[in-house]
Order: sequence, then structure tokens, then C-alpha cells
Amino acid sequence: MKYRDFIIRRSLQIIPTLFGLLILIFFISRILPGDPARLALGPEATKEQVEALRRRLGLDKPFFIQFLVYVEQLLRGSLGTSLYTYRDVMEDVLVYFPATFELITFSMIIAVIVGTLLGIVTAAKRNTWVDHIFRILAFSGVSMPRFWLGIMLQIIIAYQLGLLPTTGRIDPFIEPPKHVTGLYLVDSLLCFNMEAFISSLKHIILPAFTLALSPIAQIMRIVRASMLEEMEKDYFLVAKANGLPENILIYKYTLRNAFSAALTIIGLLYGYFLAGAFVVETVFSWPGLAKYGIRALLYKDFNAVIGVTLVIGLFYSLVNLVVDILYGYLDPRIRLRMEVK
Repeated sequence: MKYRDFIIRRSLQIIPTLFGLLILIFFISRILPGDPARLALGPEATKEQVEALRRRLGLDKPFFIQFLVYVEQLLRGSLGTSLYTYRDVMEDVLVYFPATFELITFSMIIAVIVGTLLGIVTAAKRNTWVDHIFRILAFSGVSMPRFWLGIMLQIIIAYQLGLLPTTGRIDPFIEPPKHVTGLYLVDSLLCFNMEAFISSLKHIILPAFTLALSPIAQIMRIVRASMLEEMEKDYFLVAKANGLPENILIYKYTLRNAFSAALTIIGLLYGYFLAGAFVVETVFSWPGLAKYGIRALLYKDFNAVIGVTLVIGLFYSLVNLVVDILYGYLDPRIRLRMEVK
């Protein structure tokens, strides 16, 4: 099988995955307690008004009919109307998703850079006090709850030291940058608005670090283990015996092979980031898709809950697809095995 065929097949697998996710979340949303029509109209609404809204939303129809109606409107490019914002859910997604994407991407950049560097240092300084200290810190980082870390950072960094803000994406007295991508850091640079860039950067540091701490520890451990494995192979030992400096061997040869192993978990880490965003966005009042999804769940906003779940599922599937493709390019052995098969 050619590598191109693998990419095509891997891309097509996203369709049944999302369809299965749609069936699952649609069923769960319908069995949750509470009446969305009553929640949408409020406690003062009459029984007749509630029943009228239920009929308009199609909630009085059998489950299978409701599902077919939703699939039909989904094929037309609509995620339905939110009972909270009274807008198409797709419009809400386009408004809130950039904030979540910016937070997750910034957190991933921090995790990959810091985790890789710490993995290199601990491998190069293996079995020394430096290695032992960072391994203990890595274990602590993996086991630390995100909500507790976020609150502690707010208390110490923001309230006691006054170094960074605690909530929002930008200072209220600063006008957001002109909308280009929806990512404040990118848009402020594109518009040469350094005031907005600095404010956005200050606001994203605490939530991004809260989200990135555990992945930093995981990436560090994997890079360290992969580096140590590479450093025991014949090519490394022979080159070192011939007098090639260990630093050159590590950065020029060993690191690329070790990073290929770390790349395999980046797709899984994106799932961790997406799950963690629901906690972090709530703690830091970050106006993203995760916070929108929590509000939709509390208000039993069926269409919004399903829409958020599908968008997150699609994003996670695409990230894993990209990781699989990059892994094949970084490690030619993967492509050769597929072509042989």
C-alpha cells in the first residue's frame, strides 16, 4: 500500500468516526434530565407556551425522527439554532472557537519547546542531581489538578504579585485588534498593534501555562526515554568512540529520532488540551468554545452541545491525521513498511 493511499484511507476514517460521535452525543443529549423548552422560556412561561416551543423545536417527535431531521439540516451546513443566543450554532462556533484554538496552540508550543528541552537536558545529565530533580518535578506536574494549579497561579502571580491579569483575553480599556483570523496575538501583529499584542500575551500566559504543565512533563519523559534509547545504539557509541563530541551527536542525530517518538503523543495531547480547556476557560473566564459548551450544557441547549462536540471531534481527528502524516515523513521506515505491504 502506497503512503498516499494510507493518507486517503486515514482521511476517510474521519467520516464514520464523526457519525458515531453524532449518534452518541445526540442520544445522550436527549436522555439528560430537564426540559430545554422550559429552560429557554423561563419559569414564568405557561404550559401552553412551553408545549408550543417543544413542537417548534421538534421535541415532541420520536427520537429517530428528531435524529433524521438533525442530520438533514447538518448536511445543509447548519448546526441548528441555539436556545441561549438564538443564533445559528455555526455562527457561535466561529465566534468562540478562535479563542480556544489560540489558547490550545499557545499551550502546545510551550509544552513542546519546554518539554523537549527538559528531555534533552535530563538525558544528557542522566543519573545526576539535575536529572533527579526534573524527574520529580515531572511526576508532580502530571499528577497536579488543573483547576487547583489555575487558582494557585491566580492567587500568587496575579493577586499577590500583581504581575499578570487573571481573566479575559485583553484589557477592557484596550480595543481588540481588527478581526483577521480571530486570534488576538496574530491579528495584533498583522495590524502592527503592539499595545493589543502585549495585553493579549499577558492574558494568555497564565491559562496557557496551566494547560501546558502536565503535557510538559509527559513530553519531557518521552523525549528523555527516547534519547537514552538512541544513545545506547551502535551508531551513537561508534561515533562517540571516534571522538565526535556528544553535544553534536545529541543535537544533530539523536534528537530527530527521539522527537519522532514524542510526535506520536502530540495528537493525544491535543485531546488532553481540548478536555483541559473546559476547566481552564472556566477558571480564567476565557471566552472560548469550551466555556460556551459548558454554558450550553447547563442550559440544556441541545444544538449547541452537539455542535460543540462535533467541532471538537472534527478538530481532534484532523490533528491526529496531520500527526500521522508528519510521523511518516519524519520516519522513512514507516513509509517503506507500507509500500512493502
